[in-house]
Amino acid sequence: FASYYGDHMVLQKKPSGAVVWGHGELGAVVTVTLSGASGLIVMEKTAQVKGPSRTWTIVLDPMDQGGPYALTAEQGLQNVTLQDIYFGDVWLCSGQSNMAMTVLQVANASQELAAAARYPYVRIFAAAPARSDVELEDLEQIELPWSIPTAAENLGHGNFTYFSAVCWLLGRSLYEALGSPIGLVEVAWGGTPIEAWSSRRVLQACGLPEDTGRREGPQISLCHGACFNLKSALCFAPLLNLALSSSTSPHQHLSGPQMPSVLWNAMIHPLLNMTLRGVAWYQGEANVFLNTDQYNCTFPALIADWRQAFHTGSARQTDPLLPFGFVQLSTYRRRSADDSFARLRWHQTADLGVVPNARMPHTFMAVAMDLGDEHSPYGSIHPRDKQNVAHRLLLGARAVAYGDKDLVFQGPYPTQAILEVTRGLLNVTYSQELICRQRDAQAFEVCCSSQASPCQWLPAPVVAVGSHTVTLALSGCRMLVLGLRYAWAEWPCEYQACPLYNSQGLPAPPFL
Repeated sequence: FASYYGDHMVLQKKPSGAVVWGHGELGAVVTVTLSGASGLIVMEKTAQVKGPSRTWTIVLDPMDQGGPYALTAEQGLQNVTLQDIYFGDVWLCSGQSNMAMTVLQVANASQELAAAARYPYVRIFAAAPARSDVELEDLEQIELPWSIPTAAENLGHGNFTYFSAVCWLLGRSLYEALGSPIGLVEVAWGGTPIEAWSSRRVLQACGLPEDTGRREGPQISLCHGACFNLKSALCFAPLLNLALSSSTSPHQHLSGPQMPSVLWNAMIHPLLNMTLRGVAWYQGEANVFLNTDQYNCTFPALIADWRQAFHTGSARQTDPLLPFGFVQLSTYRRRSADDSFARLRWHQTADLGVVPNARMPHTFMAVAMDLGDEHSPYGSIHPRDKQNVAHRLLLGARAVAYGDKDLVFQGPYPTQAILEVTRGLLNVTYSQELICRQRDAQAFEVCCSSQASPCQWLPAPVVAVGSHTVTLALSGCRMLVLGLRYAWAEWPCEYQACPLYNSQGLPAPPFL
């Protein structure tokens, strides 16, 4: 089998067929047998070993959820058997260090670790950090083979190693909601920009250079100082005072896992044969300082490209509109005047504010700007409240991936704004009933302009909050009002105390 098959794994249940594949002698016939707990053969399939890669691929018949099963691959007198296999839903979790944070590092870690034993049917797997200049057919190394979750050995293994807290908490919640076995595949590396996770197709579509590592000029390091390990925290120190433009300078020099396509090549491409149910993505901090304003292209393009690649690689078993959930960036520096975090959050939605949308269909987003953690021992870039992140992802997954039509999975969003010129007021109507937790005079800003001067953003204090409306005062703007924005700051609100939420406790996302 491919190196990441093993005992205790979860394969995708029906209506899709799980794909299994492996290596063998060129021209040989491989027989794959699926057996139940009693040893009764449930299914038998054959395939021939083909091509220069000497691989075989078999699509299993769609299976109901459950197990355990044994899976045997036989070639001549040689055979390999995998035990304790279950069919359920398989989710891929990818991104940078906030995805790589382990359960040991999050709030209430001891309780979370103690609860792990209650979820033996949520199985976990983690690929090891690896990069490559060419697309690989198999993973170079495995950090955590398929495992039943345990407190010390895997979920609480260490800092930024294995297993991902966001991935685990989402998977555990999916199991509770669905009652189906869940397989979780973690593929993450701290400090990495989206370009590293993108194929050359994505880079070309967005007009980005495919190899910024061989250009001459000063090196811009995205990680500095004593970091935890290979998958460690992003260390922003060398970038804080650099006035980097939003586009890649021809003289920027990236290295290692930051290079374009190197993680796609080594960590995503080897997995393309897998049949998946969904993807969870937590990445973007690295792009706050690199190609920030190209993210509204690179992120939708990556989603579309991954979907097509997994659909094709799995012999069309993975849905061509593979559900794709992501975490909108949280916070970093409390009193920063830089708006790159706000811009990146906006670009994460393809500049449309909410998802799903026309450019990002079948996606869902967990807003996290109200989960800032100034005293996190891992740096404020790494908030410890991953439970709320996972809960918000769960709501989106249930609504978008599993079709729960009655579930509210996103916060209130403005549907119209009406200017009352004579009274100097702006009435903003929202899509949902509003709960105001904090009257923040800086939360809303209007873009004021005259014929002779450029746009100037000024605070628009909240005068009143109705069930679906917010009334803003425009006393500071006596000219043309050209724009309105909300929560447009690196650290826009206190912990779980943004100005606006809905009755389910979901925050209103930022908008421009």
